[in-house]
Amino acid sequence: MPQKKKRIAILTGGGDCPGINAVIRAVAKKAMLECGLEVVGIEDGFDGLIRGRHQKLDRGDVSGLLTLGGTILGTSNTSDPYRYAERSSGRLVFKDVSKKVAANVRALGVEALVCIGGDGTLGIAARLWGDGVPIVGIPKTIDNDLRGTDVTFGFDTAVSIATEAIDRVHSTAQSHHRAMIVEVMGRRAGWIALYAGVAGGGDIILIPEIPYVLDAVAAKVKERKKRGRRFSIVVIAEGTKARGGEAVVRKIVEKSADPVRFGGVGFVLGEQLEKAAGTEARTVVLGHLQRGGSPTAADRILATQLGAKAVEAVMAGEFGRMVAVRGGMIVTVPLEKAAGGPRTVPLDHPLITAARALGTSFGDEA
Repeated sequence: MPQKKKRIAILTGGGDCPGINAVIRAVAKKAMLECGLEVVGIEDGFDGLIRGRHQKLDRGDVSGLLTLGGTILGTSNTSDPYRYAERSSGRLVFKDVSKKVAANVRALGVEALVCIGGDGTLGIAARLWGDGVPIVGIPKTIDNDLRGTDVTFGFDTAVSIATEAIDRVHSTAQSHHRAMIVEVMGRRAGWIALYAGVAGGGDIILIPEIPYVLDAVAAKVKERKKRGRRFSIVVIAEGTKARGGEAVVRKIVEKSADPVRFGGVGFVLGEQLEKAAGTEARTVVLGHLQRGGSPTAADRILATQLGAKAVEAVMAGEFGRMVAVRGGMIVTVPLEKAAGGPRTVPLDHPLITAARALGTSFGDEA
């Protein structure tokens, strides 16, 4: 009687991100071709494990995914099995359904669950590992704010998209003598704003790690005017706040594990700047444009490396680990590292130092 093939499952959770499909492709192809494993795709993140929705993947399902944005498996950022939202008597209640998830994983008969996600997804994965579910994590976020890894896939693509947007607003800013404010993603960490701001030649870069002073931002705009530069480019991360103030909250999603949705700080700053600097201001919010479309070559390569390494970790029985980039090497680290809070931009980061030396303002001079 032929021996039944071993199998693994793949899950993608949290926000979508360029390169997820490239990771799915790498995990599935290596598992099938080199290791002889069956591969099961869990639909819509942990919601699929809670509700028992999954599909068997074959080689045809994962071919042609390298350049495709999004995730073929679907995702969810509101399905924490330890705090699962359900309606009861017309109100929202939260239940712990983690035991059901663990039972469903066992029922699938998989050797391991490969979780692709950010700090929320991998934080849940770490808890499930503690509850006995064999898990390997893969770091995913455009924000690049996961602890335990030097870089996450999706970040390079987001920076490229944001940089192109900054390039494009330069001409209209110069033509109309305006301050153009480009709001990029970055709830708690300013990696996208910093890298895209420097790459796009931003005159002022505002990040969550450095609360801004309005007078300092206005002073930079006025100083440029005196030198005959009658326009300014401001790049601001969505989670940035004024010194002594609060971040601008767009809405609250009650059933989400991370309910606060930032956004709109660019419009607030624009109104303030018009009064403080006496200049016309316009704001562009990039939002989910940064998440969409085909990944860059760098993200395709990184996604392939991380996916392949995850399968190696599964075969070696290295569960409760996350594959990561450390010092240019692809390694594994404990899942708990990813759940240890955001990896913020250090105030002495070399790119901040270099940008300041070239005259870039970070809004903290006053």
